Amino acid sequence: MFDHIYRKTLQYARHRHASYYLMALSFAESSFFPVPPDVMLIPMALANPKNGWRLATLTTIASVVGGLLGYGIGYFALVAVEPWLHQWGYWDAYTTARHWFGQWGFWAVFIAGFSPIPYKVFTIAAGSMAMNPLAFIAASLIGRGGRFFLVAGLIVWGGERFEQAIHRHINRIGWVSVGMVGVAGVMYALLR
Repeated sequence: MFDHIYRKTLQYARHRHASYYLMALSFAESSFFPVPPDVMLIPMALANPKNGWRLATLTTIASVVGGLLGYGIGYFALVAVEPWLHQWGYWDAYTTARHWFGQWGFWAVFIAGFSPIPYKVFTIAAGSMAMNPLAFIAASLIGRGGRFFLVAGLIVWGGERFEQAIHRHINRIGWVSVGMVGVAGVMYALLR
């Protein structure tokens, strides 16, 4: 099952417009969309490791520009998007982000940009707290760039060997991932 999905994903990753789709996803994820760009960046870099650095650059730039949209939403329209933050389950993360801004500012954006924490929550929080826009852009460039260049760098470094290893073990990787999501879902339900 996962082998078929993996082959199809690599096929789509080689599509002539894939870079544009990657940029659109990176932009949207930074302000409102829940899917991280890594889900496209990784297969695209695997499909053509020589393009890894270019793809990381495109992903970083589009993500930071999308982050500026999130900043604008927080600065100009927080009241309008507040119900969506509640509805999509981001309200607790948003209030945590606001608290972190009060303590760490620049570092909060940097950590959110680099980690799997929902970056969009921090972009909106940065705008709602009127964080210095230049500091926001710098933290976003460093955090997002660090993350995407690390991902691309590992793939470029591993190259074809890495792709072959993933291909050999894709079914195990897929089932372990499904299991982890299931365990996380059960834990979330029990702890809620």
